[in-house]
Amino acid sequence: MIRVLGIETSCDETAASVVALDGDSAPEILSNVVLSQIEEHAAFGGVVPEIAARAHVEALDGIVEAALTDSAVSLDEVDAVAATAGPGLVGGLIVGLMTAKAIAAAANKPLIAINHLEGHALTARLTEGLDFPYLLLLVSGGHTQIVAVRGVGDYQRWATTIDDALGEAFDKTAKMLGLPYPGGPNVEKTAASGDASRFAFPRPMKGSAQPDFSFSGLKTAVRQAATAIAPLSDQDVADICASFQAAVADALGDRVARALARFRKEFPETAKPALVVAGGVAANRTIKATLEARCSK
Repeated sequence: MIRVLGIETSCDETAASVVALDGDSAPEILSNVVLSQIEEHAAFGGVVPEIAARAHVEALDGIVEAALTDSAVSLDEVDAVAATAGPGLVGGLIVGLMTAKAIAAAANKPLIAINHLEGHALTARLTEGLDFPYLLLLVSGGHTQIVAVRGVGDYQRWATTIDDALGEAFDKTAKMLGLPYPGGPNVEKTAASGDASRFAFPRPMKGSAQPDFSFSGLKTAVRQAATAIAPLSDQDVADICASFQAAVADALGDRVARALARFRKEFPETAKPALVVAGGVAANRTIKATLEARCSK
């Protein structure tokens, strides 16, 4: 059995985990300890890199210790130490990597540097029944991509954003509407009581032969709508959130449908193509429901 201690400090969460792999069976997550920094950044309306790095310094030793304790695995029993090496906030990455290097050196274990985006691409393989190749939709605060995942280290990026990442669009929409940090979850929460049909926001790139994403025009439409009816009531904010979220989900569904059609042509031997949706925005229930409906067709 191989056991790996993993450390993640690329943004505003301090995390450590122990994962075990035994032969050909699916990997097992023995522990997963995560500490959010939402309270530290809330007053600033977004993540402040220096504050994030300092918070990682203060918390990481305890998080690693908790991960080892929860897994019932000692450091001597760990076979390797892994840490996120990028992309991410430089200060946070340095904290995680330096800590991982120190642990690996002290325990005489190999150090594995992990690409953040590759982690998103492969994490779903911790579950049963996901074989290569598959299609990945990565939607996070810093990235929006569609990738064909053919194997470990074997990726084809088919689409990306030509302007803003989707998570950034959610956060900026929240700021425009006066919603607190974190923007994405609060847009979704507010949209639950809104009318998604009230504002006819554009569906960026929908129907375009170009495979990429774009969200700057949608942000502009939200700003114009909010300005036109200011001052905003609570219901106005809810309706804008719901309409924005519906536009995003519809646009993503269109992009994914086109990518799945291409996937079927390029990988005809794959009887039932799988779509993996990863990144923070993947937690949005409206987006999830829309993509599930697309995939069921």
